[in-house]
Amino acid sequence: MPQITVDYSAPLDRRGFALALHPLVVETVDTRIDSCKTRFREVEEFVVGDGTTDDLVVHVEIALLPGRTDETKARLAEGVLALLPAYLKEREGVRLSAEVRDLEPAYRKA
Repeated sequence: MPQITVDYSAPLDRRGFALALHPLVVETVDTRIDSCKTRFREVEEFVVGDGTTDDLVVHVEIALLPGRTDETKARLAEGVLALLPAYLKEREGVRLSAEVRDLEPAYRKA
């Protein structure tokens, strides 16, 4: 059920990050590891602020079935931000962010 999307422009060890992220998600929100699905979307261009710097960005979004507290979601987001730097191939000028949210009621899977 955890639907994980990673938008990135920074060089990132994608597979390594996903394989480290899934156990963190399982431990934090009490789900099964085979339920974790991560997709990566490389973004060719990000413009940050006034565009005068060539910032790199990694944004991780984790969507969960409803029922987790705001504190649990915040703890997971903080864990993601702590984990990410180990999987960046370049750390200088990289902006990291994470969002943990509930899936919409219309979410279905087959």
